[in-house]
Amino acid sequence: MKCTIIPEKCIACGLCQLAAPEVFDYTDDGIVRFIHTDSLHQEVTEKLQSGVTTAYKKCPTRAILME
Repeated sequence: MKCTIIPEKCIACGLCQLAAPEVFDYTDDGIVRFIHTDSLHQEVTEKLQSGVTTAYKKCPTRAILME
């Protein structure tokens, strides 16, 4: 599964990191980013898909996309 983040839509609510702390982190301004990369796209392993799916569903601004 491929996950994409849209930082411009992020309101820094923190729900994505609560759902998938192994995948999502925040910039100094509190905006979503992936851990260990500056890319806006990341392949998500099967092991982490449940947390990312939860983050996607709970994101109030749809700053997380899944393919």
